[in-house]
Amino acid sequence: MKILKMPPYYEPEQVASSHLTKDLEESCINDGFDIEIITPTPSRGVTKDIQKKYRVIKYEKKYGGKIKIHRFAMFGEGKNPAWRAVRYIACQIIQYIKGIKVKNVDVITGGSTPPTQGVLCSLVKKKLKVPFIYILQDIFPESLVSTGLSRRYSLFWKIGRVIEDITYKNADIIIVISEQFKNNIMAKGVPEDKIRLIYNWVDENKIVPIKRDDNFLFDKYNLDREKFYITYCGNIGHTQNFELLVDVAKDLNEYEKIHFVLIGEGAYKEKLERSLGKNKINNITLLPLQPYEYIAHVFSLGDVGLIISKPHVGTNSVPSKTWSILSAERPVLASFDVESELGSIIKSSDCGIIVPPDSKRALMDAILRIYNDKFLFMEKGKKGRQYILNNLTRSYGTKQYIRVINEVLRKTGRKGT
Repeated sequence: MKILKMPPYYEPEQVASSHLTKDLEESCINDGFDIEIITPTPSRGVTKDIQKKYRVIKYEKKYGGKIKIHRFAMFGEGKNPAWRAVRYIACQIIQYIKGIKVKNVDVITGGSTPPTQGVLCSLVKKKLKVPFIYILQDIFPESLVSTGLSRRYSLFWKIGRVIEDITYKNADIIIVISEQFKNNIMAKGVPEDKIRLIYNWVDENKIVPIKRDDNFLFDKYNLDREKFYITYCGNIGHTQNFELLVDVAKDLNEYEKIHFVLIGEGAYKEKLERSLGKNKINNITLLPLQPYEYIAHVFSLGDVGLIISKPHVGTNSVPSKTWSILSAERPVLASFDVESELGSIIKSSDCGIIVPPDSKRALMDAILRIYNDKFLFMEKGKKGRQYILNNLTRSYGTKQYIRVINEVLRKTGRKGT
């Protein structure tokens, strides 16, 4: 049985969901599937040497040919949203032309980044006459409204809603990552029997607690092991409320032992670097995105893991980095919509603390509370690790995906594995 995928990014590029992609691919091929991938040459977050290397690599095989990757040349995306949109559209035109030529496809899977990928998969589905499974990791256009890039009922928002409706109508099954996502699309007319809820998972055997003395990142980046670290690991973009974090760090400067470490890349990083220089902030350290093989060290670096977002993002997002924080046995500090699904999980599992996303005072108080009661929050970190082992392991999550793929295949007259 063959799965066709047409992602905008693929390894060696690293994005927030890269580990989920790799885990799921390995589970699929172990379950008897072949995977054919059509993707542009890598440009996002990779060195010039890697870009140069892949200019001449148009075809690859992995896992003994079980995964076949077809690459095509494409200009870099840059940081301008309009230019990025142009690149997405150009990529998807090429992916459509190439996708409809792939032989013996049994099912198409596609995600919500970029939002137009659902339309691409819908068009290829109609041409190949195969089912399409849509994996909804981000709800568009609500995500644009929450980041301030668009207004509700604006022309851009209306176009986004049309894209949404086309995708939802043509997808045979829609996989969502939270109850809030499920409720959101049901309110837009998607029937419940078309939706499957599968939470993102974490590889609990790769993301394990690393003792501070054994964590090489402290030596690599000359970090003082005696300090109290609050770490943020992930996308440094416009959705996250780094303006608030800078203000908090400025006011906490008198606490010499409290230090923030932000690890990642994103559209907001250059502006953040300028802000730190302008405000002479010396208790925030910015580090580059680390290779996946360092992930246990990355999420074990801090005493507490930070989730921070602007208001109203919580209805359209469940940050998967939360599971990595918990798997590393660190408590979560969330400046996030309190009445969100993330808020419910933090409260019910007692794995950290959540405060309103627009409250500087509440975030400062929470940081000082954790700093002054480290033992209590170490216990919350242990509870978080146990929550992962009970609910969100790699094996459990990938098996649910395989089950859904086989369900769709059987419904459309294919046998599945």
